[in-house]
Order: sequence, then structure tokens, then C-alpha cells
Amino acid sequence: MGEGSAGIASGSRKPACIRSPYLRAGVRAACLLGCVSFLDACTFGGSRNLPSDPSLTAAPEDLAEPPEQGTDALSALYADVEGQLTSTGRMRRDVAPIDAPYSVDDLVRNFERIALYDEYVDVDGRFLQSETPAYLRRWEQPVRVAVMTGPSVLPEEAARDRANVAAFTNRLSRLTGVDMALANGPDVNFLVLFMNNSEQQAFGREVAARFPSFSPAVTSAIAETQLDTFCTAYAFSNPDQPALYAAVLILIRAEHPPLTKLSCVHEEMAQAMGLPNDSPDARPSLFNDSLEFALLTEHDEILLRMLYDPRLEPGMTAEEARPLLPAVAQDAMQEERAAQTAGSS
Repeated sequence: MGEGSAGIASGSRKPACIRSPYLRAGVRAACLLGCVSFLDACTFGGSRNLPSDPSLTAAPEDLAEPPEQGTDALSALYADVEGQLTSTGRMRRDVAPIDAPYSVDDLVRNFERIALYDEYVDVDGRFLQSETPAYLRRWEQPVRVAVMTGPSVLPEEAARDRANVAAFTNRLSRLTGVDMALANGPDVNFLVLFMNNSEQQAFGREVAARFPSFSPAVTSAIAETQLDTFCTAYAFSNPDQPALYAAVLILIRAEHPPLTKLSCVHEEMAQAMGLPNDSPDARPSLFNDSLEFALLTEHDEILLRMLYDPRLEPGMTAEEARPLLPAVAQDAMQEERAAQTAGSS
């Protein structure tokens, strides 16, 4: 989960679609890759990882290489990991647990850590974990979301994945006020891909070959993602507006069981709205590497409301935003509670 930065060399602004055997036919959203290839500022590469935890039978070092049996064995392995996590009280699905209260002060602290710090940086074409101060980034243009699946994904699974992305797109739009909708044309700027390990490797190699100016950190990360990385998001901005997102690419492993896959949808899409970091102090929160919570919580919805509060501006540093955050957090909490009351009436 976390984020980093990388540069992407300038090129043509005309979309140049990839015609890949690894992508389901009929989806024009591959044009996104042509769109982002001209972008000069990559604001993060973030991923959700298996936690290093001695209680898990499948530790990260056990996932260094794909199982010899292929996709079925990898699917079984991820299912086992999810089972171990849920059996130890993690991957919770409660939105507002009574055992995890939080205050305005908690929201202020967590927002600063999650929205105004990056967890990964681009060093010589590789994303390395190194938490660094960042500035506030978000969307200020319509977001058009497309879903693409590799041929390994069964039709019923693809339909479920698309429905999950569609539902969460609507939820993000409601929370942030951003114009967001599913699309299937050249205006797509937010692409969510579901691929198995071999499809993801081939996809990364094809992107690198067809778009040599594309960020080496991104293409390498796509093609060489470690198996203990559950899912990954990359966000891009135009060079003249580095604080405004222009495109997003999200990769989710097709081998995951349903809950892990849905958790990846929630975390990567939410982080790609402008919450790039994680915090061990954030609770109850999806933005915590402990994986205690699988889905977006009430706490996290308030962070998204805060992020898109008009009193905060793209490009703000933590020092600039900090005096405004208590009032922003208080108002966002009241908005959240009012929305819940209206929804229940």
C-alpha cells in the first residue's frame, strides 16, 4: 500500500491503444495507456502487501516464486492466506466498529500521515519503501473508470468484479463530489485490471515494448510484482499540474478469492483518489498494513470527505494544511453522520 514517485517522459497526446492477447476483447479502455504515456509526473506507485507476520503459514518469503503448479496453486495459496487472516480476526468488514472509537484529533493525525506523506519513492527506476513528505493531491476533472480482465477470468467472476468496481465508483463519487462514472471509450482515465500472474507479467512487458518512454519504475513493477503484493495502483499527473491527478492504473491479481479482491478494489481505488500512504495508528481504517479491516470504514469515508473539502487546495504541504484540519475534520465528521442518518430514515 503506499506510494512512490516516478517520471514519465513526454510523448504524443493521442491515445495509442494496446491490442493485447492478454486483455479481453472489445474493451477500449486500453487507450488509457496511450493517454498516460505522455504524462511527465507520476505521483505514486502503491500496493497492498501480505503483512510480515509469524502467525501466517504463507510468509512473504514463501511467495518469492510462483508455485510450480501454476494459477490453480496460486489461487489456493491466496485463499489459504485469506483464511488465515480472517481466522485471526483480520479482514474485518464492519464499517463503524464499537471497539475502535476515534476522535477529531485522530482524524487530523491520520489524515496528515495518509494524505500528506508518500510511502514509496522512485530510485533509479525502482520503487523503494521510504516515507517522505508530500503535498496534497486529488482529482479536479471528471473520472471515467474502466474495468479490464485477462482471459483467465471466468465470465461470472468478471461480471462480479465489474459490479464491485461500479458500486465503489458511485460511493467514491458521493463522498468526494467528483464526477465519476464507468466508461468504455477514449475518455477513460482510471483503469482497473484483473489479471493472473502470467498475464500481468506479459502485460508489463508489452507496455514497456510498445511505450519505451513510459516510466521504467512502473513497467518494471507491473512485470516483476512480487507475489506477496496483492494489488497495486499507479497515479499520474500532467507535468504542469503535478498536484492534480490525470490518470490511474490499478492492477489486482485475478487469483485472489472474492473478499481479498474486493478489499483491493476498496483500498487501491480510494488511495488513487489522493490518500497515498498508510499509518499503523489509523484505526478503524483500511489504510493500515495490519490488514485488520478489509473494506472502507466510516473513518476512511471521513478522510475522503476531508480530502475534497474546498478549504484544502491541491499542492498544500502538511504545514500549510495543518491549521485548517481540525475544522475540516469536524465538519466532515458531521457530514458523515448526517448522511448516515438520512440513509437510515
